[in-house]
Amino acid sequence: MLQINFIRENAEAVKAGLAKKHFKNIVAVDELLQLDEEKRKAQVATESNAAEANQLAKKIGELMKAGNKEEAEVIKARTSEIKENSKQLEERLKQLEEEIFNILVTFPNLPISTVPEGRTPEENVTVYTHGSIPILHEGAMPHWELAAKYDIIDFELGNKITGAGFPVYKGKGARLQRALINFFLDEATKAGYHEIMPPLMINADSGFGTGQLPDKEGQMYHVTVDDLYLIPTAEVPITNLYRDVILKEEELPIKNVGYTPCFRREAGSYGAHVRGLNRLHQFDKVEIVQIASPSQSAALLDEMVMHVQGLLEKLELPYRILCLCGGDMSFSSAITYDFETFCVAQDRWLEVSSTSNFETFQANRLKCRYKGADGKNQLVHTLNGSALALPRIVATLLENHQTPEGIKIPKALIPYTGFEFIN
Repeated sequence: MLQINFIRENAEAVKAGLAKKHFKNIVAVDELLQLDEEKRKAQVATESNAAEANQLAKKIGELMKAGNKEEAEVIKARTSEIKENSKQLEERLKQLEEEIFNILVTFPNLPISTVPEGRTPEENVTVYTHGSIPILHEGAMPHWELAAKYDIIDFELGNKITGAGFPVYKGKGARLQRALINFFLDEATKAGYHEIMPPLMINADSGFGTGQLPDKEGQMYHVTVDDLYLIPTAEVPITNLYRDVILKEEELPIKNVGYTPCFRREAGSYGAHVRGLNRLHQFDKVEIVQIASPSQSAALLDEMVMHVQGLLEKLELPYRILCLCGGDMSFSSAITYDFETFCVAQDRWLEVSSTSNFETFQANRLKCRYKGADGKNQLVHTLNGSALALPRIVATLLENHQTPEGIKIPKALIPYTGFEFIN
């Protein structure tokens, strides 16, 4: 959430940032500032009333002590007026605070200056490309046909048990899932991340803290009886470990990693582009999360990007990195790099990771701060990245590594799978 002080002091820059994210209701900035001005005037009036009431209370005591009851009664009448006025001011202050909050929570985070202009994914900027596109043998198949051929993923059985978007992994398909999860966790641990196994459901406060609520409420599965939500990503519970916490500066950065299933309704998703593993309602993902000081976060984002690059290169996959344009970024992000791998059999790029810096946006919602060298509490920066999401990684591995003899497992993954081929 943006800070009201920052908006007050940088109104035009805020409007420009919101416009870059293609936020439609920019006039709300002026509405917010008007409400803020009224609130500050009401606060001044409330404080003035309190000071006058204290002075009058002291005067009444002196008059009563001196036996001047008539004059004391006159002043008491004025005190009653002040109390009634203060009551009205307090009610208005409460109303203004609610109105200001309701506007603030609709504002997305502002993109940093290097974020490219643009509205659609087609306007994202490719900043790096690695690897060559493999040439497959004649008769190469997309991953959903390979899954059926080798009996490793059953989409129809998942549809029977639950519904579309909930596949069943079998045999070497299940072992490949487990191998990837362990490989990603081990690589993150080597890089200094502390492993966390968080709950798979969150309360509304946690959803608000990282920006899923109220922005993405319709995309999460809601357990209505208990008012809990199935997590869309491990970022949410892991980041919320630090909600309402004041950290020490020397503790930063804090680096956590967690594996969880993730649940997303993906409402409105249909068509050939979501076939097979391309888009699921339940999938596995390893997430890296960092809590940092503002001076650390830019370098840490670069470090996280390099970590994801290393994973993809060890999996022997061609990939590219995109810097997302303002209109394609998430609600909470200040800058995001997407990783895409190229699926040869489908002849298309598939997103497999998003790595983002949220700066103070989530921290302000979470009330996560650290005590600086000057002794003052400051908001931290939060960062996270997929390292990695499994479905499209599996899709790319199956398609790109297929041979006439079977699907070849990348060398780095063989110690985890225990086999070199799926055949």
